[in-house]
Amino acid sequence: MRSTNVRRAGFAALALALCTPAACGRAHEDGDGGDDARPLAALRSAERSTDRAESVRVRSTLSYGKALSLSSDGALRWQDGVTGHLTIRYTGGALAAAMRKAGTPSLTARYLPDAYYARMSDTFAKRAGGRHWIKYGYADLARGGDGFGMYLKDQMRNTTPNQSVKMLLASGDVRRAGTERVQGVEATHYRGRVRVADLAARDSGLSARELAGLKRQLDQAGVRTETVDLWIDHRNLLVKKVERADTAQGSLVSTAYYRDYGVRVTAEAPPASDTRDFTELARSRGTAKAR
Repeated sequence: MRSTNVRRAGFAALALALCTPAACGRAHEDGDGGDDARPLAALRSAERSTDRAESVRVRSTLSYGKALSLSSDGALRWQDGVTGHLTIRYTGGALAAAMRKAGTPSLTARYLPDAYYARMSDTFAKRAGGRHWIKYGYADLARGGDGFGMYLKDQMRNTTPNQSVKMLLASGDVRRAGTERVQGVEATHYRGRVRVADLAARDSGLSARELAGLKRQLDQAGVRTETVDLWIDHRNLLVKKVERADTAQGSLVSTAYYRDYGVRVTAEAPPASDTRDFTELARSRGTAKAR
């Protein structure tokens, strides 16, 4: 039981690299007591512009203490649910070592409106009835019972840049932090801090019991606040995002760069004959341990 809780707490911290939909908070300009409305107005314009763009190419990195570091690149579309594909490379940490040992130093991920698919290695397939893909249905994730599954479902479905802007709008402290060049483009920098549990309470739709379970898991992960930095270009589009949080396992840092808004993005479910559902894998492992 304890190992399950620790593992879930770690996953909760990793899920913070993704984003949740949100409402609005207050703001200030460059910490000088300027017009509070200006950063919020700029972010609302960015939210609308990014929503309308509907798709983007993304390149990102994530580090989580000594447990994990990874990089990814691909493209995502967010009209009528998230659709897209990412190549994820495990570059360091204990989890990366475990993935390399399992023969999966990298994987291909596909996002569809109802599920997330991960393509594993031939080594994994030999232990999974010859099937390479794992399906994580969002409805199945939501049936976790303690709030974590629904929270993770929401995180996985809200990985897109428009949700990053919404999350910063939800912060209780948003400010303009200057300008700089990002990927060769002049961009305005905005910063805010988010109380993670409060944000989850507002936006997850969890019951009181589920929310209490989620907060316990966030506490186990040592996650209480997250700093969010966004860079918005002259088209009111997000070009860079950095999220930071301190956790019980070390610092969590997620950085993403966005380009080619409006790019054509397609993705389809892998062949059923080459796919295992994660619920089936969980049941089969539970049966094996019981023997």
